[in-house]
Amino acid sequence: MVLEMEFPAELGILTLLTILAASMWLPYIIGVNTEPAQNGASDPFIRPPSQADMRPWVHRAHRAHLNLLEQFLPFAVIILILDRIDGFNSITHWTAIMFFAARIAHAVGMISGFAKFPLRPTIFVIGWLCILVLAWQVMMPS
Repeated sequence: MVLEMEFPAELGILTLLTILAASMWLPYIIGVNTEPAQNGASDPFIRPPSQADMRPWVHRAHRAHLNLLEQFLPFAVIILILDRIDGFNSITHWTAIMFFAARIAHAVGMISGFAKFPLRPTIFVIGWLCILVLAWQVMMPS
């Protein structure tokens, strides 16, 4: 007998974002370890160069990771609260998808340098607004 359980899209998005957050160190560490040696340093892993001295994409990769973590924690907590209170609905479904798309666009745009002002902060604000919409779903009366 196979038990079939419905797996909410919001939890799937949370899982994908967890994988993304756990993997966003890769571009940065690749960049750090392929930096040309500076000031006679033979091993940049011992003491990575100052971010100001890094190639721009490496610095942006670090910032993209931090930006993701800034929004990941509030998103994760709200999704878990919504799961606990059985609060998933069509609004939370599409808001989670929009949040995920915004975080992918932000990371790709930031690391590549394509998303410049005002696009990058706009994408970040879209993520913040998604978090507020999800929080509203927690707080609104059933």
